[in-house]
Amino acid sequence: MRRLFPVTEQTDRNDRNDDSGRNDGSHRNHGSGRNHGSDRANESDREWTLDELADAYAYPATLGTSHGAPHWLRANMVSTLDGAAQHDGRSQAISSAADMRVFGTLRALADVVVAGAETVRLEGYRPARARDAFAARRAAAGQAPAPAIAVVSASLNLDFSLPLFTSPLVPTLVLTGAAAPPARVRAAEKAGARVLVAGDGSAVDPARAVAALAERGLTRQLTEGGPRLLGQFVAAGVLDELCLSVSPLLTAGTAQRITGGPEIPDPGRFALAALLEEGGFLFTRYRRIRH
Repeated sequence: MRRLFPVTEQTDRNDRNDDSGRNDGSHRNHGSGRNHGSDRANESDREWTLDELADAYAYPATLGTSHGAPHWLRANMVSTLDGAAQHDGRSQAISSAADMRVFGTLRALADVVVAGAETVRLEGYRPARARDAFAARRAAAGQAPAPAIAVVSASLNLDFSLPLFTSPLVPTLVLTGAAAPPARVRAAEKAGARVLVAGDGSAVDPARAVAALAERGLTRQLTEGGPRLLGQFVAAGVLDELCLSVSPLLTAGTAQRITGGPEIPDPGRFALAALLEEGGFLFTRYRRIRH
């Protein structure tokens, strides 16, 4: 893993050292030149520890207050070079080991993981698990041993016999509208899920959803999509940060982008906050610019 942005003193020193090793072409074929390159790789191009990843992706010390209680909603998505958010219907096909380490780290930092019902069905969601590597960090932050999963669904057309609902470490939440089918609400609650109403009709209002979670103390929020849900968060102006893994693949086809839904009249603008690289994958972080 290499940090490309922001440029730190260590990054700058490594780059200057690398440049000095290339000034004399004779270094290419001499042992000293090879050792120098190897030293630099050991310093900057290596697999980061989970602690290093957690530090790099830490939530801001001060959370936003644009909708209700302070909270921070970040999204984690992966996309190919040509914009596909999945291949053969799933995102795993365009991921990598490094991407999955980032995925696990982002989950381990969150209070709650928000996902759309279709993504839960397609990706076979299971309860988030407690991980020893992050136990002390979560305890110090006053967090539960694992993040809660919050499923956004208007119809509640979900299989409530799955472990996600019957045996999570932290009770699974279901975000729905006031007009949700009463029988499905009862089925969700019978399975052990906690139903939160975040909309006056059948649909869930994105701003009310993030506010409802924040009011329960779930302020460090992470959404993993799918594209339609992320598009709704973007359109509502409640997405604070996008963590996008850019996969060095080209898939063509008609796969979805990372966001779906109608075009919004006023595109949200984001600024690059960090950029990492490993194995040809770019791991970007963009934060919303608020006026």
